[in-house]
Amino acid sequence: MSARTLMIQGTTSDAGKSTLVTGLCRVLSRRGVRVAPFKPQNMALNSAVTHDGGEIGRAQAVQAQACGLAPHTDMNPVLLKPNGDVGAQVILQGRAIGNMDAVAYHGYKQRAHAAVIQSHTRLVSAYEAIIVEGAGSPAEINLRAHDIANMGFAEAVDCPVILIADIDRGGVFAHIVGTLALLSKTEQARVAGFVINRFRGDLALLLSGLDWLEEHTGKPVLGVLPYLHGLHLEAEDALPRERATAGPLTTKLRVTVPAPPRISNHTDFDPLRLHPQVDFRFVGPNEEIPPADLVILPGSKSVRADLDWLRAQGWESAIRRHLRYGGKLIGLCGGFQMLGHAIHDPHGIESEPGGSRGLSLLDMETTLEREKQLRNVRGKLAAGGAAVTGYEIHAGVTRGPALARPAVRLESHDDGALSDDGQILGTYVHGLFESRDVCDSLLAWAGLEAVQSPDYHALREASIDRLADAVETHLDIPGIVRLLGMNIIT
Repeated sequence: MSARTLMIQGTTSDAGKSTLVTGLCRVLSRRGVRVAPFKPQNMALNSAVTHDGGEIGRAQAVQAQACGLAPHTDMNPVLLKPNGDVGAQVILQGRAIGNMDAVAYHGYKQRAHAAVIQSHTRLVSAYEAIIVEGAGSPAEINLRAHDIANMGFAEAVDCPVILIADIDRGGVFAHIVGTLALLSKTEQARVAGFVINRFRGDLALLLSGLDWLEEHTGKPVLGVLPYLHGLHLEAEDALPRERATAGPLTTKLRVTVPAPPRISNHTDFDPLRLHPQVDFRFVGPNEEIPPADLVILPGSKSVRADLDWLRAQGWESAIRRHLRYGGKLIGLCGGFQMLGHAIHDPHGIESEPGGSRGLSLLDMETTLEREKQLRNVRGKLAAGGAAVTGYEIHAGVTRGPALARPAVRLESHDDGALSDDGQILGTYVHGLFESRDVCDSLLAWAGLEAVQSPDYHALREASIDRLADAVETHLDIPGIVRLLGMNIIT
């Protein structure tokens, strides 16, 4: 097998692949290794803008941070952003090339495979080690043909694989043994060992099972990662499992975000979820809409469809009632577009060509255009002047009188809108709440007194370091380094 590339595959989705890659990247970076993350194919609605002006999965941007790198499009050459139950927007090396259903994408995989190998080759030439994240499970036999996400990639570049399984789900030994059984003989040989994730309790109770697993498979268990309570890593796609709250709710600002089917970049709200002065909640389908001080309409991959969902769930009348009682409203990206009179999609960018009536809360309209806007931005809040850093990912171009009073003054252009009565704010800028000053300013605008926002960037760094400490403590790092063909001090 070739050295310098190591792949992490999971027995299931959300087994801990992203987590382990992030931890290993930080561990190797601490040792002075020039290491980079890589995910051949990602399906996710949380994305990031790279320094070379493209779009990749959010998890790979976090992994780049763990390596001390700026994110690059080569770190995730194929990104699939679902815009329906059977279709997705295909992003190749950072650029959207169009929408495809599963059958059309299957036929496109030869070109996608070439892009994956090209990106990986460039990373190998620039870095000493590449830590690769698989997608879903390699045992999904219906997806084996022309696979580029798991064993198909591993066999193409001839790299070893570590298989990770989540014991917190239950059935961990069945997951591991069953996954191996569904692999081909050459793929089984490629699995160099196992990691068990999210273990709670006394490890002594697990040892007999580990001994059996090693004897049965002939492969080593490279470590057991404990359940790290309160660990915060930005999610690849799924909404957070756990609600983060602390302290008495009576002292908090109540922030509510509807969670429509195609919510995107919900990592925008992580600083609020973790804020000690905020009672934050996502509201899903058929859930009661609670009273709130601040309602935020999130980004969406299918704005018109998600607007229909909001109406069907009763959000339009709830928002108007919220505003009548003096509540504040923010629209982010797709949520900003919903605030206008209409959303036009003449080219069928997100769905069938057509248009939808907006909420008519701001005097503006949006048209989705073929060229997506991708950029990292800097500027200031128009009200108060707090320094803004963030990013834009949108196909919509918004026009109308409401934009004469912008929400954000960026270095390159004015953005968004603030209503005349000061109750409604809309913007295309993602990542607003990551800035402590901006978070303070917006929460004070929403009614929170004596705001003291945490340093979200420091919290994210501390979480990566905490994860790396656990990886160093509980995994066989010398054995993992040997799989990379490296000789470093461990």
